[in-house]
Amino acid sequence: AILGPPEVNITSCPNCINVTIKLPTSHFREKGKLQSLIDIYEELYYDITLKSLDGEHKRPRQITTEEVFSTVIEELYPSRNYCVSVVVTASLNKHSIPSPWKCVTADSEARQG
Repeated sequence: AILGPPEVNITSCPNCINVTIKLPTSHFREKGKLQSLIDIYEELYYDITLKSLDGEHKRPRQITTEEVFSTVIEELYPSRNYCVSVVVTASLNKHSIPSPWKCVTADSEARQG
């Protein structure tokens, strides 16, 4: 079974971006019911790659036990464009398709208030 791609949405916040990730659907059924990847693997790893003017940076691998979750990437430059791609893997399954790149411009503090 190939995992992916996850569904990714990103929004900007001051000097940061907020990444919301929805795990890919599984194709496993038990008693006719579609199982989520959490049902099957209990926990999954996700790797976020951040792309900006400086090039691509792989973020440290993180673990999720939820089907939909979000994470904030902080300490970014304001008014700069960032793109994000997420790949989900399981300890027993290394076959994954990364999400398509999603891009957003980080907000500056000045625009708040």
